[in-house]
Formats: sequence, structure tokens, C-alpha cells
Amino acid sequence: MPLGALLMAASAGAWAQSPPPSAAESGKTLPQVVVKEKAETPAGKDALRTTTTNIGKGIQELRDIPQSITVITEKLIDDRNLDTVKDVLRNTGGITFQAAEGGEEDIRLRGFSLAGTGDIFLDGMRDPAFYDRDTFNNDRIEVLRGSASMLFGRGSTGGAVNQVSKSPRLIDEHEVTTTLGSHAYRRVTGDFNFKTGESAALRLNLMRTKADNNGSGSSIDKDGLAASYRWGIGLGDEFMASLYYLNNNNGINYGLPWIRPRATDSSAANTIIGSLDPTAYYGMSSDYNAGMARTLTLGHIHRFDGGSELRTQVRKGQFNRDLRASAIRFAGAALQPGASAADLSNFGPGTVFTRGTNLKIQDVDTLQAQSDLSTKFTAWGMKHSLQTGIDLAREEKAGYTARSAAQGGVSLIKPNTTAGRPDDGAWIDEGTRSLRPGTEFTAKAWGVYLQDLVEVAPHWKLLGGLRYDSMDGRYAQWAIPANAPGPVTTTEYRQKIGEWSKRVGVLYQPTDLSSFHFSYGTSFNTSGDTYSYNAQSANTPPEQSENIELGAKLDSADKRFSARFALFRSTKSNERNTDPDTAASRLLLSGKRHTAGAEVDLVGRITPLWEVFGSYMWMPIARVDQAASTATTAGNRVGDRPGLTPKHSGTVWSTYQLTPKWRVGGGLNFRSRQAPADVTAPAWQAPGFVTADLLAEYTINDTFVVKANLSNVTNKLYGDSLYRGHYVPGAGRLLQVALTARF
Repeated sequence: MPLGALLMAASAGAWAQSPPPSAAESGKTLPQVVVKEKAETPAGKDALRTTTTNIGKGIQELRDIPQSITVITEKLIDDRNLDTVKDVLRNTGGITFQAAEGGEEDIRLRGFSLAGTGDIFLDGMRDPAFYDRDTFNNDRIEVLRGSASMLFGRGSTGGAVNQVSKSPRLIDEHEVTTTLGSHAYRRVTGDFNFKTGESAALRLNLMRTKADNNGSGSSIDKDGLAASYRWGIGLGDEFMASLYYLNNNNGINYGLPWIRPRATDSSAANTIIGSLDPTAYYGMSSDYNAGMARTLTLGHIHRFDGGSELRTQVRKGQFNRDLRASAIRFAGAALQPGASAADLSNFGPGTVFTRGTNLKIQDVDTLQAQSDLSTKFTAWGMKHSLQTGIDLAREEKAGYTARSAAQGGVSLIKPNTTAGRPDDGAWIDEGTRSLRPGTEFTAKAWGVYLQDLVEVAPHWKLLGGLRYDSMDGRYAQWAIPANAPGPVTTTEYRQKIGEWSKRVGVLYQPTDLSSFHFSYGTSFNTSGDTYSYNAQSANTPPEQSENIELGAKLDSADKRFSARFALFRSTKSNERNTDPDTAASRLLLSGKRHTAGAEVDLVGRITPLWEVFGSYMWMPIARVDQAASTATTAGNRVGDRPGLTPKHSGTVWSTYQLTPKWRVGGGLNFRSRQAPADVTAPAWQAPGFVTADLLAEYTINDTFVVKANLSNVTNKLYGDSLYRGHYVPGAGRLLQVALTARF
């Protein structure tokens, strides 16, 4: 807490004992006290529960947002040793992952895609590139559930994920954590906060991590730096400049093929290979997933008299990715994805795996600017909380491909391996591949929105919002003849769109401890969300979606514990399909599907010593309502349950302070069975699973704390990320011990 606030508190205590003379009586003028920062409900490092969010354009009370939000604070991230953003999302209800063709994970929420990475944000601005995001600079991660295009523009069908960066504070406080664990895991993080002036501070966050295996077959080798300087804190004009750098040189486990239980039973669902250890790796030792993220952000807050606030951010981002992966398949596999000559009855150590080649080499450059105004006023006898803003963005992506031998390059042959020889050390020189430009995508976009929260009567508030987005996307693809030399063919596509998004809500807040809401919101997805077009998609309008939700947020009498409940229905009303009548010129927006279910979040302290976090989704309804007539088992048909929509998913985590020195905890993660996307269940299906985690923490003194985490205690094998042709196993048993020094 800032010094000014402490002085005010101390003065208040003194006045309570002996009322001071008034200024008139003493003949003196009291000095002015300026509060630099406002004390908030404990969050971040201090608690699992928080009452505010940054995801709704500016800092807002969670109870004033008529939509479900799950907030994972730094305390929970540290308690569970969650090193990546994917780990964090895995520890919430309703989120699943698709293991896509390029190795990147497509996040699904409420059964709908978060538009690749288009719905992942960093401090409220789109964070569009594919890279393995680390948590070393995260104060919290916020998950907004349901349609959110009114706030963020294109995408946001299932929701949005916002990473909140650590910000400089007016205090000298430092923390260094060293972690050692299974598979030669070594991680060091440093969080250094320096108060450099009366209203200025500098914060540095550093990270270095290495491991032979992340528990599911991928090595880790990464480092990061985040630096931010903030001045004018709490004054009329506040500024911040921040730099972020993350360098990944990790391994990549592309996954394992699905297997049929019995070759003679065509009705049996393909499933995972349950006899393998989660850490088993069958790719090449030369496979890797290298990536770099660099951003520069400049921010300004202008505070007007009366409480209005204008926040402006400008960000330049550069992202590079070089992924070389091996697609593992059974030797002699059938052409149908996921099918194979092998089955569980004949699978054994001698079963042969082939290693295919998958590359994903790309550069992404972004330039973004946004400005948001929030103000409160009274008009026509009603209180208004108005927000409005504008954002602009330019995104460029260049993709590269390898030349074949006939095109003047080198075709590398990868040797086969067997199920009984994981980590065989086979290696090829990927650096000999000759690359050439393959694709280029450029998008210019802007959006403007207006939202008003009106208190129409005591305890009742109405929310209305409207946004317009414009996007101009251009895509070029270069093709080299199979036998070089020869002319390079260039194919170009362009799409311009303009779309409106809506959001309405009703809030009933009978007490300070309860808030009930009903909301309706829309979203849209463009054909360019994957940074590419083809002859059909460039001529196809955006898909449209809507979300309806009824929910409640309830606090305990002491405001230490909160519960969130929601009933939802999410619908994509015109999903893209390939139809025989239009296949030559455009896709047909004839598809329709919906999901419906209930969510529960529980977070906070049940007693001063007992802290709990729980997030659960029950989704009994997930149905394809309309589909193209050409749909097969490799695509959804009417009546099918779409893939990546388990009926049950969630997590629970609990800690208890046994003594002033000892704290213990444990938790469960679970998902019921699910199929990959675009597959008719039960043709492929990953079994449901439950994993258990444990924690023991000992406070040595005011400076040092030692903590041990044991995750996936039973070494459970399960399918974490799913695709039609393969699945990526989740991490097996991991033991990690961390020593933290605070000074």
C-alpha cells in the first residue's frame, strides 16, 4: 500500500483515540494528501479471488459485467506451477484443445474455436501469432465466456482470453524463484520492482527454463525478459512503456496415431494407445519448435475531473516461428485419416511407426493502436457508465515452404521406428532444407464501439452496446512447378468486410453480495481468421454466432468467497460448408450447430486457513443442426455431437494452512470422453480422464519459502489435444521443487 494511504490510515487511528482540533481552532491549514494508488481487494500473489477485471475495456467490477468470467490469479498460477498459458487454460472448465496440422493448438471454449489465436489478447490488445506463451510476466489470466465481438471485434465466438501483464507499483519488492524437477527440469524466474520516484516505478521480469522432457515428449529451452516503466502513477496523466521478449527453442511432439481396438470390428471407435508411457516420444531428435516474440507497447492514461478516464495504447509486435515436426503414423496405414492396419490386439513393441514431415515457418508483424474512454454521469435521472473506443490494426504474415529436390532443394528421408524404441535419437540435418516464400497475408482493420450501463432503478441496471468493424484482407500464394526450373505462379485473393456486433444485458443487484444477470451477444468469424484465403473462402461472408446467458455472482457475508453460476446457449447460425452447387466459387453458409449447458466457478477462502478454486462445465447439449450434404465421418452430419465438446470438464484446487509454517494442497483435473473436431463420434474418441495434483509448502522465514508440486500423481495417460489423424498425450507424472526468495 502506498505511503500516503498508510499515513491516512495511521492518522485515522489517532483521531479515533483523540479528536484533533479543527483547522480553524489551530489556525493552521492541513497539508494536502495525494493517494497515488488505490488499494484493491487482495489478488495477484495474495489470493485466488479477485473482484475486478481488465477484460471489459478498462478496470471494472466483476459483478457489473453481465457475462461469465473466470479469473486465474498469479497466486493460483504459482500454487499449481503453471508455466504456460495453455497450462493455465487447461485448469479451467469448458476449455479443450485441437492439435492442428501445423502443431499449433486451437483452443475451444463452450465447444467453439477461439479463432486460432485470434481471440487471445495481451492487456486488451489482440495477441495474434502462434507461439508457446509463458506465464512469467502474467499478473492474471482472464477468460471471458460467450460471444464477445462487441468488445474485441472479429472472432470471439466461444469467448476471449486476456493475459494481464505485471505492472510497476510504488514499492520496492523483489522475488526470485528457482525450480528443479523431473526430466532435468530447471527454471529460474525473477520479479524485480523498483520505486524510482514519488510517482514512478520500474519492473523487470526475467525467465530461463530448460528440461529434457515436459512430461509429454517435448524438450524445453526458453528464456524471456519483460521490462516496464510507469510514471505519473495515479496522477492526471500516467504513462507506461514496456518491452517484452520471449525466445523458444523447444522440442515438438506432434502426437500419436489413433488405433482401432479390433480390426474385425468396424463399429469400434478409434482410441488412444493406452499401453504407452505419457513421456514416450517417437519423433526425430532433430525436430524442434523455435519461436520468438518481441513487443514494444506505449500506454497513456488521462484522468479527467469527475472520474472520466481515457486509456490509449500503441503496440508494435514481431513474431517468428520455425517448426519442424514428425507426423507419427502406422506403417501401411489406410488412406482414411485415423484408420490403420494396426489394432490393439496386435499392437506391441515391434509395431512400426513412420515419421512424416510437417513444417510451419512464418513471420508475423503487427501494428496496433486503441483508445478507450470511460465516464460516469447522470442524465434523465439515471446513472450512466459509458464506454466508447476505437482500435486500428495492421497484421502481416509471411509463410515459407521447403523446396523439393526437383525444385532445387533437398528431400530428407526420415527413418521408421518401433513402439518399443521411444527416444531412439534419430537425427537429420533440417538446416539443409532450402526455403522459399510460400504465402503472404496482409489485413488492415479498424473498429469503433459504444456501450452504456444504465442504472434505471434501485438494484436494476441495463447494458447496451454496439460495434462496427471493417477489415480489408489480401492473400497471395506462390507456386513453383514440380520440376524446376519453371515460372512461379502467383495467385491472389482479397476480401473486404464490414460487420456490426451487438451486446445487451440486464443486471439485478439486490444487495452488495449478489448480482444476477441475463445477456445476449453476437460475434462473427471471417474467412481470413487463419491468415489465408482460397477461391471459395475469399468470396464467403463472415459466419455469425450468438450467445444467450442467465447467471449469478454471489459473495459470502465476509466477502472472502465468491460463487459464479451460469446457464448458456451458444449458436453458430451459418457455418461455412462446401456444397456441390457452389464449390467452384464460394463456400455455402448453410451449417448450424449449438451447445448448451451450465457452469460453476467457486473461489476464495471458506475459512481464514482454507482456500479453494473450482471451475466446472456441464455441457449435455452439443448438436449439429444443419450440415452440407457431402458430410461423412470426416465431417459432421446432422444430429452429430461435434468434437471437442466433452459433457463434463473442470478442475478443483484446495489449500490449507496447517501451521504458520506448513501449507498443503491438492486438486483434480477432469474431462469426460470426447471426439476430435469434424469427426462423427464414436468413430474416434479419447476416453475421459481424471488426474490428481499435490502441493506441500514450508515457510522457512520471512525471506525463503520452499514448495513441492507433484502433478498427475498416478502417471495417467490421456489425450490432451486431439486431431483427426493424431492426438497429443498430456503430461505424465512430474515432481518439481521450488525455492522462493522475497526481499
